[in-house]
Amino acid sequence: MKRLNMRHIILMLVAITVMTTHVFAGGNEKGGINWMTWDEVQVAMKKEPRKVWVDVYTDWCGWCKVMDKKTFSNPEVIKYMNKHFYAVKFNAEAPQDIMFQGTQYGMEGNVNKLASKLLNDNMSYPTMVIMEENFANPQPVPGYMPVSNIEMIMKYLGEGIYKTQKFEDYTKAFKPEWEKPEAQQG
Repeated sequence: MKRLNMRHIILMLVAITVMTTHVFAGGNEKGGINWMTWDEVQVAMKKEPRKVWVDVYTDWCGWCKVMDKKTFSNPEVIKYMNKHFYAVKFNAEAPQDIMFQGTQYGMEGNVNKLASKLLNDNMSYPTMVIMEENFANPQPVPGYMPVSNIEMIMKYLGEGIYKTQKFEDYTKAFKPEWEKPEAQQG
């Protein structure tokens, strides 16, 4: 079986996310996702390498707020994210300088240069950037992700299923378990 690399997997995930973004409309709570700063995640990576999940957002982004409220507040998403990933919540327009892997990133216009780099200058919010251990191979996945999509992606990557199974085969057999019916979501 041909092994897919992370880049091919992420490209497939982008396609699925884009297709479902139009279908789903749209918080972090205390005890929620353990959002880390760039400094914290770099220190943690030295102790225990993990994949990194970066939520690139802006304060004015409506879909970012929906994702916080409906996706990142889901108890199963929180539990899984905290166990399998280092999570960084990154405001692309916050005016602070960021030291990342020995390079200082500041503002260029109204966007941090690190955000531009991670998003390949395709500034779209929200965008999830998923990196392999030790910050390797950052891949942006733009668009709102409902719980069922994020569950599928998190499990595929977090459990290393991508190393042995094609994404197309995985999605055919995948059964979401985390999402409550819409009427209960509030």
